[in-house]
Amino acid sequence: MARKKKTAETVEAPEAEILDQPITETIESNYMPYAMSVIISRAIPEIDGFKPSHRKLLYTMYDMGLLTGPRTKSANIVGATMHLNPHGDASIYETMVRLTRGNEALLHPFIDSKGSFGKQYSRDMAYAASRYTEAKLDPICNELFSGIDKNAVDMVPNYDNTTVEPVLLPTTFPNILVSPNMGIAVGMASNICSFNLAEVCDGTIALLKNPRITVDKMMTLIKAPDFPGGAMLLYDRDQMKEIFETGHGSVKLRARYSYDRENNCIDIIQIPYSTSIEAIMKKIVDMIKEGKLKEVKDVRDEIDLNGFKLTLDLARGTDPDKLMAKLYRQTPLQDEFSCNFNVLIDSAPRLLGVIGILEEWIKFRISCLSGELRFDLGKKKDKLHLLKALSKVLLDIDKAIKIIRETEKESDVVPNLMEGFSIDRVQAEYIAEIKLRHLNHEYLINRVHEIESLQADIKNIEEILADEIKLKAVIAGQLAEIKKKYGKPRKTQIVYTDEMPEEAPAEDVENYSCRVVLTRDGYFKKITQQSLRGNDEHRLKDGDEIVCSEDCENRNDFIVFTDKCQVYKAKVADFEPCKASALGDYLPSKLGFDEGEKPVVMKVMGADFDSSHHMIFIFKNGKGVRIPLSAYETKSNRRRLTGAYSSASPLAAAIYEKETVDVLLVSDAGKGILIKSSLIPEKTTRTASGVILFQLKKKQQIADAVAGEALNKYPDASKCRKIKIPAVGSSLLIPDVSELQMTIE
Repeated sequence: MARKKKTAETVEAPEAEILDQPITETIESNYMPYAMSVIISRAIPEIDGFKPSHRKLLYTMYDMGLLTGPRTKSANIVGATMHLNPHGDASIYETMVRLTRGNEALLHPFIDSKGSFGKQYSRDMAYAASRYTEAKLDPICNELFSGIDKNAVDMVPNYDNTTVEPVLLPTTFPNILVSPNMGIAVGMASNICSFNLAEVCDGTIALLKNPRITVDKMMTLIKAPDFPGGAMLLYDRDQMKEIFETGHGSVKLRARYSYDRENNCIDIIQIPYSTSIEAIMKKIVDMIKEGKLKEVKDVRDEIDLNGFKLTLDLARGTDPDKLMAKLYRQTPLQDEFSCNFNVLIDSAPRLLGVIGILEEWIKFRISCLSGELRFDLGKKKDKLHLLKALSKVLLDIDKAIKIIRETEKESDVVPNLMEGFSIDRVQAEYIAEIKLRHLNHEYLINRVHEIESLQADIKNIEEILADEIKLKAVIAGQLAEIKKKYGKPRKTQIVYTDEMPEEAPAEDVENYSCRVVLTRDGYFKKITQQSLRGNDEHRLKDGDEIVCSEDCENRNDFIVFTDKCQVYKAKVADFEPCKASALGDYLPSKLGFDEGEKPVVMKVMGADFDSSHHMIFIFKNGKGVRIPLSAYETKSNRRRLTGAYSSASPLAAAIYEKETVDVLLVSDAGKGILIKSSLIPEKTTRTASGVILFQLKKKQQIADAVAGEALNKYPDASKCRKIKIPAVGSSLLIPDVSELQMTIE
C-alpha cells in the first residue's frame, strides 16, 4: 500500500491554548504532592526507626527466611526487594550496605554480612558488588519482627498488588533512638543520633513506670548519645538538656588518640561519627603544605583488620597534647553532630525531644502488643471452643462412633453430630476429623485438661488488654530482657567539660594591641591601635552609650556580666576588628544570651588580671558584696556560668576591684555615702546577697554606684564620706539623671 505523502496541512498542529493559572494553584497541584511524597514515603524515619527503603529490605529478608537460614548472595536479596521497592538495584544495595555489620554504621547492625561492605568512616573505601557478598538477618532482628505474623501491625498491598508488606515493623525496643538516621526531605530534614541500647531501655522502663518523669531524671538514665565510631563526647549539660527537651541542638565529638613514645607518633584510633578519614587527612596535608603544621612530618592511613588507625609522625621535641589541641581546633578531628529529631507520627512530621519520642513509641508499642494479644486471644478462644465439644463427646464416645457408623451419607455426618451432642458446625467438623488412633483414653483426657489451662490464659490476656498498666508492665519486662540479651557498654566516652583543663591560648592566633568597647545596648567593638589613630568618632545607635572601654591584646580573654545573673567568657580573637565608625558585633547574639538578656559590665583578662581581685556588686536594696574572681574559675572552657551573683535584688552596679578604692552609692532620694571598698565584706559564694551598706528609707533604692575616675561626675562626693557600715546617706548634688548608669572600673 502506497504511503501517503505528508503535506503542510497534516504536519501543522493547532497551537496549544495557554491558560493563566495563579502560582499558588500550580504549587498546590504540582509541587505539593511531590514534597509530601518525599517527606512521608522516602526521607523521614517513622516511629519504628526506619525509612520505607530500610523497612522493605528487612521485611523481604524476613520473608526469604533469612532470620534463621544460611546467608545468601546479596544480589538475591536486592532482586527480591524489588517486589516491594521498585528502584534500581544500586540504590537498594546501598541501603543494605549501611545496615550491615561490616559497614560499622550502626551500634546494633541488622544484617550479618560476609564480604567487603566498605566503612562508614571512609568515603573512598568502596563496597564490593552484590554478586560477591553474602548476608542474612542478625539475631537482633527477632525483636523487629516479634508479632508481625500475629496482626501486631497493619499489612498493606505493595505497589502492584501482588503481595503485602507491613506499614511499620513492631520493634520491641525504641529503635528510633538506637539507630542513627539522617534524611533530607523537601523543606525539612531529620538527623537522629544513636543512644546506647541499655540506657534507652532503662529510660523507657522509667517512663513506663512514671509518665511524669523529669528531663533531669531521664538524663541520669540516658546519659548522652553513643556513636558507633566511639570517640569522645564533650558533655555540656545545657546543650544536652536542650536536645532532650526540644530534639534540636548539637554535640561536640573529639577523636581519641594514643601516643607511641618509642616511635614518636600519634595513633588516632577513633574519629567523630560526622566526619571521614579522607576529610581529616586532606586538612592535615593542606596545613603541612602551607607551613602551618611543622610539628607533623608524615600522616598515613593504617587501617587494617584490627580496626581504625590514623598515624601522625611527629617532629622531634613536639608535645603531643599541645599538637592535638591545635588539631582539634583546626581540623575535623573535633566536629559537631547537629541533632534534628524530626519523626513521622501518623504520617505527619513532628520535632520531638527524647521523652517525646519515647512517649510516642510507647503508644505505638502498646498498639502492637494489643494487636498481638488479641490475635492470641482469638486463637485460644477458638481452640477452647473445640475442646469444649471434645469434652461433651468424652462423656459418650460410643454414641459418637455409633452416629458416624450409622450415617449413610458422608455429608450427613456433621449435621448428625451437631444434633446428637448439641454442638455447632465448627465443633462437629473438629470431632469428625479426629483420627481413629486418637480415640484412646489418654489422648482425650489430655485434650480436656487443656481446657483449664486455656481458660486461665484467656482470663490473663483479657485482664492485660483491659488494663494499660499491665500492658506497660509486659513492655517493661520485654525491655529488661532485651537489655540483658543485647546490651553493650558505651562506645562513646563522655568527657565532662567541667573536668577538662583550660586550654592555653592558641599560639597560631595573631597577636596585636587593640581596644575593646562595650555599649549599654550590647554592641561590642574591637578596634586596632592603627585604626584608633584615625580619630574616628564612635558610631552608636540612638540612645546608646559606651559603658566600658579597655586596651588589651588580641589573645586576651574577657568576661561579661549580664542583668540575668550570668557571666559569659569569650576570646577577643573571636571577634573581627572594626572601625570606631561601625556599630560592631551584637554581643547577645554572638555569645548566645538568653532572650531579653543584656550585658552590664565587661572586664578584659589581661596582664594585670588576677584571680585574687574582686568584683563588687551593689544592689538596689542598698546591699553590697565583694566576690573574688577565683569564684568564676572553671576547669573547662565553657562560655557561660549561671548564678554569677545574687538575684535577691536588682543590680545597681558592678565594679572591678584591683585594689582598695573609694565607692560612692547614690540613692534616688539624692543622698549618698562614700566608703572604702575594703569595708564591703568578702563572700566566696557567688550568690551571696551581701550586707546592708546604705540605710534607705521605705520605697527608696540605689540609683547609681561609681568608683575611681567615675567619681568626678559627683563634685561634692567627699562630704559623704563614711567610715562604718551600714550608714545613713548625706545630701549630694546630683547631675543629670541621664548620666546615672551602671559602670565598671
